[in-house]
Amino acid sequence: MMVLGIETSCDDTGVAIYDHKFGLLFNETDSQHDLHSRYGGILPELASREHAVKISNLIKLAITKKNTMTKERFSAIAYTAGPGLAGSLLVGSVFAKSLAFSLNVPVIPIHHIEGHIFSVMLCRNECPDFPFLCLLISGGNTQIVLVRSVGNYQLLGESRDDSVGEVFDKVARYLGLKYPGGPLISSFARLGNPGKFRFPRPMINSDKLDFSFSGLKTSVLNIVQRKKLDFQEICDVAYEFERSVIEVLINKCKIALNTKKIGDLVVVGGVSANPNIRSKIQSSIEEMGKRVFFPKIEFCTDNGAMIAYSGILRLRYRVENSPIFSKKSIDTNLSISEYSKL
Repeated sequence: MMVLGIETSCDDTGVAIYDHKFGLLFNETDSQHDLHSRYGGILPELASREHAVKISNLIKLAITKKNTMTKERFSAIAYTAGPGLAGSLLVGSVFAKSLAFSLNVPVIPIHHIEGHIFSVMLCRNECPDFPFLCLLISGGNTQIVLVRSVGNYQLLGESRDDSVGEVFDKVARYLGLKYPGGPLISSFARLGNPGKFRFPRPMINSDKLDFSFSGLKTSVLNIVQRKKLDFQEICDVAYEFERSVIEVLINKCKIALNTKKIGDLVVVGGVSANPNIRSKIQSSIEEMGKRVFFPKIEFCTDNGAMIAYSGILRLRYRVENSPIFSKKSIDTNLSISEYSKL
């Protein structure tokens, strides 16, 4: 089986090809960060237009690279069906369905969060055992999910307001830093001094697994509005802000692991590339005698590889439809059907 994966949920156009025997054959992502950084954030209309321009060339490159593969060999076309920006998702959906129709192969809609969950299994020798817990920290989502099997998930907690990635970007903007703010906050935090500022750890003492970062964001804004910060003070604020986020994330993961009696934790999403967050979570979870897994850096942000791999999993396990990660449907047992085209 070989699946072409298309990811266009936000501002990165990702295309990949995954073969169930030979692994990842192709993976390219065309980022729009330079375009959107001019405006301090993502403009949905520009993002969808860029996807429409870039997706065709990326797929042509995937098919013709080294002349080792042809489009007729695809078993299915997988694409991100949501969540994400409506216009961006539409570009990927229309292209995937049109290509699948022309090749007479199945088209597989993949939930964006499911793609991230299994990104940790790309190009790895060691993988988590089912069931495992997944902490998703990205620009659009912050969730803790119990992963029982492919297609069987339970949402344990999520952010009630801003996602982790979103609050990183907003705090960076308060401090006068450019978009995207996450990597810059992390860089400045390494130069910060502990104890100069003290920010709240929202909901850290709550037994519930939900998150809230709006109060933390407001605390930083109050500091910035009160006085003009010099370089060292910006570093000190970044240090304390990042430390607050990390402590909340670690505490929620510990509660979830102990409550559910799970031995493996997977940490995925764009923010999981943050080196400070990685090292602190890893050391804390391993001290509990648990295992923790992170994707390779190139698979943390949105990419086509995670969509192609999720498509392979759904073909192997004959699982159809994408799960809905919301509290209205937190225990998703999906129906099983055969793909007649295979």
